[in-house]
Amino acid sequence: MDRKGQGQPITSWTIHMIFRDFLGIRAGLIKALTTDYEKFHQQCDPRESALHLFLCFSLLRKPYMCLYGCPNETWELKEPPDGPHELPEPNIGVNFARDGMPEKDWLAHVAIHSDAWLYSYAFYVAIRAGLDAETSVYQSTHAL
Repeated sequence: MDRKGQGQPITSWTIHMIFRDFLGIRAGLIKALTTDYEKFHQQCDPRESALHLFLCFSLLRKPYMCLYGCPNETWELKEPPDGPHELPEPNIGVNFARDGMPEKDWLAHVAIHSDAWLYSYAFYVAIRAGLDAETSVYQSTHAL
């Protein structure tokens, strides 16, 4: 498993690399939920997803979408991997939950699950790198 764009396996990551990714992913998620909110909200339209599903003739699969933050401070809404993935995955189905609850509640739901995913990702990578995740990741992120 390589670090995106760096060609380094997770086992060689340092706490500084993990924290840099953490900050970038966090900034991307915050951007999706604040400054890019209208764009994000529109992309989460389950009716649009259903139309795309119909046009692609893949009627056996529902396109559950996930909000991914990226280390380069961007975000993307995409389907999770088909098979098991080694890294923790974000909350699945943010697009279908959108119309089932009040908008503020939906936004809070996405924010809470995004935050939980971000921390699980950082702790997972730290543990795989052989770092003391509890102290190193917690101390780095606690000040935020």
